[in-house]
Amino acid sequence: MTDKVLILGGRGRIGGSVAQDIANHTQAEITITGRTPDTKTPYRFLVLDLADSEKLQQAIASHNLVIHCAGPFHYRDANVLKFCIEQGVNYLDVSDHRSYTIKALKYHEQAVAAGVTAIVNTGIFPGISNSIVRKCVEQFDTPEKVHLSYLVSGSGGAGVTVMRTTFLGLQRPFDAWINSQWQSVKPYSEREIIYFPSPYGRTGVYWFDMPETFTLPQAFPSLKTVITKFGSVPDFYNHLTWIAAHIFPKSWMQNPGAIEFLAHVSHFMTDVTNRFSGIGVAVRSEVTGQKDGKIATYCSTLVHQNTAIASGCGTGSIAQLLLDRKLQRPGVTPQEEALPTDLFDYIMQSRNIRIDSNWL
Repeated sequence: MTDKVLILGGRGRIGGSVAQDIANHTQAEITITGRTPDTKTPYRFLVLDLADSEKLQQAIASHNLVIHCAGPFHYRDANVLKFCIEQGVNYLDVSDHRSYTIKALKYHEQAVAAGVTAIVNTGIFPGISNSIVRKCVEQFDTPEKVHLSYLVSGSGGAGVTVMRTTFLGLQRPFDAWINSQWQSVKPYSEREIIYFPSPYGRTGVYWFDMPETFTLPQAFPSLKTVITKFGSVPDFYNHLTWIAAHIFPKSWMQNPGAIEFLAHVSHFMTDVTNRFSGIGVAVRSEVTGQKDGKIATYCSTLVHQNTAIASGCGTGSIAQLLLDRKLQRPGVTPQEEALPTDLFDYIMQSRNIRIDSNWL
């Protein structure tokens, strides 16, 4: 029987990249959804509003795997996951905010009982970045500190939804795991210069709330500190984002209309700068801990020329593992808990994604 994959929000840049990766690496029948008709997509298309629970449940029931790409996830409920568990259908998402991750993880026991594998926070960051951390952590007797840095050129090849996500992430302080306790951190604060591989070099990054800020301390209990920082290329975007986070009145940043305006203006600007900045992504994971009785540091880096395609590879590769029955992990778990490192290495190599690692 042919496997059937349903991609919610599959018409967007990220969802489209996920669909393309699955089409490249499996024989699955792919259906993508959107709220209005689409006659141009090469895949089966279903007009679907996620608020239509009855139609959503019917769509889920006729598929083997559901992939939720309909962000932003800041205010999404977990009904898609809930319906997947009820229908016994495996689930992936590209969620990128801890509020949604917390909602999803509450369904863990129900998913275990139903034998449903539900993996949240797949993509590039979170996603591939989480598995890179796991690979680094496994080098140590006792890992103690993670410093994750992400860098995106221009728009990253993604749509306006990603811009919305960035500005939504600036709205309020968040808790980070620092020195074995949760401490409040201001978004886009504490600029730090990080060295990324070519073509980026030394670039500024800032505190940014990501799901892995919350999930990594849960996955690896010996960690005392988890730092997640994000930056943009060209660097002047960093300064504009800092102004939005620290100078604009809070009432502006918490106004949906203002967020929409900023997202569209930013996307227009990146359409211009993409021509010379590119749309690539870089991830740098640095883990410090105890190794053979000494303090040591292990660093891994990844560079990809297209952020959206990298995200599609991250989610699509896990979809492939699920469809090939090579990965079964009943429950709701983030990628760093669900995906063993040997399988991660296998899927990265199959997509020619290179990860460089070394002891510092």
